[in-house]
Amino acid sequence: MPLPAESGPIPCLYECSVMHRRLSPQVHQFTYHLFFFCLDLDALPSLTARIPYFSHNRFNLYNFRDRDHLTLEGMEKASLKENILAWIRTQADAPALPTDPAALRVHLVTLPRVLGYIFNPVSFFFLSDAATAAPLCAVVQVGNTFRELKPYLLTSLVPDPAPADAPSSPAPPTYRLTVPKHFYVSPFSALDLHFDFHVPLPDSRLHIRINDLAGPDGPPVLLSTLAGKRVPFTAANLFWLTLKFPFVTLKVIFLIHYQALRLWLRKLPFHRKGENSDLQKDLWKPNRNPADR
Repeated sequence: MPLPAESGPIPCLYECSVMHRRLSPQVHQFTYHLFFFCLDLDALPSLTARIPYFSHNRFNLYNFRDRDHLTLEGMEKASLKENILAWIRTQADAPALPTDPAALRVHLVTLPRVLGYIFNPVSFFFLSDAATAAPLCAVVQVGNTFRELKPYLLTSLVPDPAPADAPSSPAPPTYRLTVPKHFYVSPFSALDLHFDFHVPLPDSRLHIRINDLAGPDGPPVLLSTLAGKRVPFTAANLFWLTLKFPFVTLKVIFLIHYQALRLWLRKLPFHRKGENSDLQKDLWKPNRNPADR
């Protein structure tokens, strides 16, 4: 069953490939395929009403839950949109935002729960003006296998070259940020690395890059890309992608542990979770289990 690219507005689905290429201390590369949801947080009721096996905050084959994402203290009963807007307003470099949430749109590229199970290594929030669709900022929410979350605010929007796999296509503007990582993602990555984010506005294609650098101007240590094409968010397309990529969240967590085992067998330096706690900052849902440290 063909999945034509969609030229209209989101919500949509993105059929993607994920590539990781470790450059140091040993070269190690792998690629896997999956699909992401791209959601308008204001349009969830209408979307779930027409997709029988996708729901919001209740069990289903696919289930998007607000509490799986950024939740501020005292705002547990507020919507995810209210939480993400409140967090952005606490940041020193946040853009000036209207006080009325209806004046803003938040689109989210993410993985949902599959049969109640969630593992989401990264999600992307895109904030825009509801009237003009002008982009305002983005938030990259990184997660680890300890269920911790860390958001990074991106406000610098710059032109970006077209991706290599679509050189003739005009590239959308791209959010850029290089920032200390200060987050435990992999036992094979030091905590003093920097994230280098290249996050284009979502359109008919995704081509997001998140690299690990050895310092703010240092050489890359790990290259990561998320690339794919947009398809309409219909029940038929979601069913087809489910057949093509079954149990997508379980696949992600399995591959993470499988690749970690391969690196461990190659005797790469191993960093425990409890090491360098001073370099693990501004975490949401921090892990408190001493056995994991």
